[in-house]
Amino acid sequence: MKKGHQVTMKEIAKKLGVSVSTISRALKDSPELHPETKRKIVEMAKEMNYQPNLLAQSLRISRTKTLGVIVPEITSHFFASCISGIQDHANLRGYNVMICQSNESIEQEIANIRTLVASQVDALLISLSRETNHYEHLYELYSREIPFVLFDRVQEDIPVSKVTFNDAGGAYQVTHHLLEMGCKNIVYVSGPEDLYISKKRKEGYLKALKEYGIEENPTFIQVSDLTTAGNIQVAKEIAAMDPKPDGVFCMIDPVAVDVLTYWKSIGLKVPEDIALAGFTDNPTAAVVEPPLTTVSQPGYEMGKLAVSHLLDQLDGQASDDPISIVLETTLVPRKSSNKLL
Repeated sequence: MKKGHQVTMKEIAKKLGVSVSTISRALKDSPELHPETKRKIVEMAKEMNYQPNLLAQSLRISRTKTLGVIVPEITSHFFASCISGIQDHANLRGYNVMICQSNESIEQEIANIRTLVASQVDALLISLSRETNHYEHLYELYSREIPFVLFDRVQEDIPVSKVTFNDAGGAYQVTHHLLEMGCKNIVYVSGPEDLYISKKRKEGYLKALKEYGIEENPTFIQVSDLTTAGNIQVAKEIAAMDPKPDGVFCMIDPVAVDVLTYWKSIGLKVPEDIALAGFTDNPTAAVVEPPLTTVSQPGYEMGKLAVSHLLDQLDGQASDDPISIVLETTLVPRKSSNKLL
């Protein structure tokens, strides 16, 4: 071990083959753990010369009354709504907010975290970038005892509180709707497969198909990198399929809008030739022609709940033990999916 290296709870956890949260509870003398487990952990901590992170502890006492927020993109209607909810309710409780965007880059996400921690924010609210497929930077935050909550795009295994939507339920709703419109060959356009929302929305899509007795067709699951070029490439591939699908569910509205724009340019009619639906209920969904069937998710409410829970933890009004808050979604049927007209 390097001279001057400060041992983290993560290193102790790796040595003993247990979770970081178990190490944390043991060092706080939690009554939930077996005495023998606590004894082994405490002995290992002494052997490795573990020292509690005094900076993190002092921040809990000497507050800056500032929170850090990291989102994939500030210009997104959904994340702008989340930020509004966070900012309004943080301000009501006497906190200021520093906002950073990762621009969908894991490297920028890591840099944002370092900048905010160096600015001595009291805690963080983080929604992960589409590139985030490893999580050492988040485990480091956790091991340093810096409070944070994940929202919307989360990583399930990190033992912190998370605020998400019922993404699987929303995807089930919209796929079920397409099936009720008479669609039998439905394509799901996913984002990067490591994304939490990609996986959950795929679950809902497959559940609806199964209930209708339709087997999964691997060629009907397309993946976009969520760029305009990537979305158009997927639109081209779907248009060239033989037999042609009769319905398409896109993971987010911007993908569906790009797909719709390309199809219109080649004379493919929606919904007559193929039904189309998205997810998020962006403002553009209602004004494109035809208006886009989608799923509404209340971003403002998500931001409000995420920051309220985080501040409750900081103020000792909620347990430090992680919880999961799940918000429901609402189907918004419009003309783009109505093949029964």
